[in-house]
Amino acid sequence: MLARLARNLTVQVLVAVTLGVLLGVARPETAKGLKVLGDTFINLVKMVITPVIFLTIVHGIASMADLRKLGRVGGKALLYFEVVSTFALGIGLVIVNLTQPGKGLDLAALPTGDVSKYTAAGQSQGMLEFLLHIVPSNIVAAFAGGELLPVVFFSVLFGVALTAVGDAGRDVVDLLLKLQVVFFRVVKMVMVVAPIGAFGAMAYTVGNFGLRTLLPLGRLMLDVYATMAVFIFVVLGAICRLYGFRLLRFLRFIKEEILLVLGTSSSEAALPRMIEKLEQYGCARPVVGLVIPTGYSFNLDGTSIYLSMAAMFIAQVYGITLSVGDQLALLGVLMLTSKGAAGVTGSGFIVLASTLAATRTVPLEGVALLLGIDRFMSEARAITNVIGNGVATLVVARSEGAFDDAQCAEAEAAAGLAPMPVTA
Repeated sequence: MLARLARNLTVQVLVAVTLGVLLGVARPETAKGLKVLGDTFINLVKMVITPVIFLTIVHGIASMADLRKLGRVGGKALLYFEVVSTFALGIGLVIVNLTQPGKGLDLAALPTGDVSKYTAAGQSQGMLEFLLHIVPSNIVAAFAGGELLPVVFFSVLFGVALTAVGDAGRDVVDLLLKLQVVFFRVVKMVMVVAPIGAFGAMAYTVGNFGLRTLLPLGRLMLDVYATMAVFIFVVLGAICRLYGFRLLRFLRFIKEEILLVLGTSSSEAALPRMIEKLEQYGCARPVVGLVIPTGYSFNLDGTSIYLSMAAMFIAQVYGITLSVGDQLALLGVLMLTSKGAAGVTGSGFIVLASTLAATRTVPLEGVALLLGIDRFMSEARAITNVIGNGVATLVVARSEGAFDDAQCAEAEAAAGLAPMPVTA
C-alpha cells in the first residue's frame, strides 16, 4: 500500500510542495537557490509543448476530413471563450465591489517593487500588436520561442493543406501519428521529475518572497482565492451540469495536473498532459487539439478574475471611486487587453498596466503594490485557467457529438472513480 502511494504522482507532487513550503520558511536563503530546479522542469515541459501542439492539431484536422466541421468547432470554442471569460471579469468586479479589500489600507505602509519593465511593455501592448503576433514571420522562431498562438495558426494551415492534398499526404499523416506517440512518451519521461520541479519552485517562491509579505495584502488574496473558488464550483460546475458532466469527477480525474500547476505556478506545465488526459476522458482528438492550445491564449478565466479585482483594488487603495460607467469601460478594455498579452512573460502585470494606461482612471504606478503577492496568487490563476480550458473542451466536444461517454466511464474507472449511478 505504501509502495503504491509512493509511486503515485499526485502524492509525490503534494509531498514535494509541502516540503518546499517548509524549507522556504525554515531556510529561505537555501530555498532561493532551488529556483533552478523549478526553472529546469518548466523548460523541460516547454521543450515538448510546441511539437505536441503541432502534431495533435495537424493529425486531428487530417482525421476530421470535413473542413466545415473544423470551422464550426473553432467558432464554438471562440464564442465560448469570449462569453465565459467576460463572465469571469464581471464576477471579479462584482465581488471586489462587495468586499472592498483595498478600502482603508495605508498606502505608505504597503510594500512596493519595481515594475517599470511591465508598465513600459503594457503601454505598448495592444490588440493590433496581438493580431500581428498571431501570424509568424518565421515559423521556426515561433516553435523555438514556444509561442503558442503562431504555432496554432501554422498548425491549422498545415492540417488544412494536408487534408486538401488527399491521398498524397497520407504518408505524412501516418508519420505524424508515429511522432506523436514518441513525443507523448517524452512527456511521460519528463513527468518523472515533476515532484523535483514542484519542490524547487515552491521553495523558491516562499523563500524569496516570504510569507510575511502576504499579511498587508492578505485580504485581497483571500478575496481573489474565494472568487476563483466560486467561479470554478458554481459557474463552471453549472456549465458542466448543463452539458451532462460532473465537475468534481472531472477534477478528480485531472488532480495530478492541478497539483502540478499548484507546485510550479505555471499552467503550461500541465498542457501536454491535459491534451492526453482529455483524449482519454472521451473528447475527440481534433476538438482537444484545437480547443486546449487556443484556450491557453483566449480562455484565461483565472487571469480575468484577477485583473478585474486587481484594478479595482488599486482604485480603492488610492481612494478613487469609479462610477458604474467607469467600471463598465474598465470591463470593456479588459476584454481586449486580456487577449493582447497572451503568451507574454509577466502577462498579468503587462495586461493590468496596459488597461490602466488606456482607461487613465486608476494610477498606473499602483501596479507596484501587487508585486509582492503576485507570485502567491499565480497558482490560483493558473489552476483556474487549466480547469476552465478543460471544461471548455468538454463542452465543445459534447456540443459537436464528439464525446465518447463509454470511454469516459472507462477512464474514470481506471482512475479509481466509482461508476455514476444510473438514473431512470
